[in-house]
Amino acid sequence: MKFRGTLTLAGKTATGIEVPAHVVAGLGSGKKPAVTVTLNGGYSYRSSVGSMGGAFMLPVSAEHRKGAGVVAGDDVDVRLELDTTPREVAVPVDLSAALDANPAARAFFDGLSYSNKQRHVLAIDGAKTLETRTRRVAKAVELFAEGRH
Repeated sequence: MKFRGTLTLAGKTATGIEVPAHVVAGLGSGKKPAVTVTLNGGYSYRSSVGSMGGAFMLPVSAEHRKGAGVVAGDDVDVRLELDTTPREVAVPVDLSAALDANPAARAFFDGLSYSNKQRHVLAIDGAKTLETRTRRVAKAVELFAEGRH
């Protein structure tokens, strides 16, 4: 499904493109479909269409804006394809080992959605020091063992 949209800034950094309802319907996979996005015919990434304020929105992170060479306010050509490939999170070795040592935490983590797993992994990988990374791994395992994320 192809359409042309405007990259819109909402708040300080949240940037996205409104997806017409007929495009979402044409994908035939519910109201929050997983998609492969191609911007301006050249840059592709995996995402999901979300709902915000009654509109269907496609998030475009800073990383993806840079990769596509676009900024808020730009009009962009968008191609969406339904993405049915399972989404797997690359779990860092230290987090995996800590989860393996705590079966309750492992079971809870394994039951999380892709995006919730990814959120925790990105926080751990984003640590600037080993001390911070170690603390974040321990905190994540503690939360998961308590059944929280």
